[in-house]
Amino acid sequence: MRKSRILEEDDALDLIESGMTVSIGGHLNSAHPMLLIRGMIRRGLHDLTIVTSAQGGPEIGFLIAAGCVRKLITSGVHAESLAAIDPCYRYAAQSGVVEIWEADEGICYAGLRAAAQGLPFTVWHGGVGTSIPDLNPDLKVIEDPFTGKPILAVPAIKPDVAILHAACADEYGNVQHIHGWGDRAHYRAADKTIVQVEKIVANEDIRRDPSRTSIIGADVIVRAPFGAHPFASPGHYLEDREFIGEYVSTASQAHKTGEMAPLDTFVKERFASPGNHVEYLENIGLRRLLSLHEY
Repeated sequence: MRKSRILEEDDALDLIESGMTVSIGGHLNSAHPMLLIRGMIRRGLHDLTIVTSAQGGPEIGFLIAAGCVRKLITSGVHAESLAAIDPCYRYAAQSGVVEIWEADEGICYAGLRAAAQGLPFTVWHGGVGTSIPDLNPDLKVIEDPFTGKPILAVPAIKPDVAILHAACADEYGNVQHIHGWGDRAHYRAADKTIVQVEKIVANEDIRRDPSRTSIIGADVIVRAPFGAHPFASPGHYLEDREFIGEYVSTASQAHKTGEMAPLDTFVKERFASPGNHVEYLENIGLRRLLSLHEY
């Protein structure tokens, strides 16, 4: 018999532990699973290896500022027009506080694909002839046994858990995105997948248009209206540029001057202090949330 995969916020967070490899879906300023990320910060998780989306956004900076991250597998972390490089990511990379696994987008997805296929590594043309293999000793330039030409061997990137944000799902873990970007790659590679969704719908609604189903049988579903805030949730609301801009300004000034108290206060008040998702939304305010509606 089919079994409901819906969990409450705290029960879902119990599946994420310090020291794990966690991949985070979304893209730049859109569709990051902030309900779960705030929970990780609130619980003080640490020594995490984080695998970003194709281009990570400030959610990675939040986790770095909170001291959660030990290693980062990424091709870059940005805030679109608000920051060409996330200030906390820049500091972490330059200071060595966080280990950076150098890669481009293609290399990241090649590693996830190897994990999804149960392979120790896969090969990829991108990166050959660049300095990336010099910066990342895990990447090996090898000889193609068929052509004799150089090709890049990329080790599997195997997350313990993938955390994603999507538009909707039924109670059995069948998920539908409006824009999924690389979320499917994270799902296929990870041992376990937690998806927070704007709404839970009937299985009949999913079956009505099965071509829209992007993930079949996610391990856990969490109901999370406005769960991507301050980032956009396509089809539902836009990013909160004021919130993200305040973070960028606070983090930039902190790392420029060395005075970290304002950044620590920002992280505590916005992410660590709210006891759950509802408290967080109450702090943001209904009027501000409704002002972000896309339609």
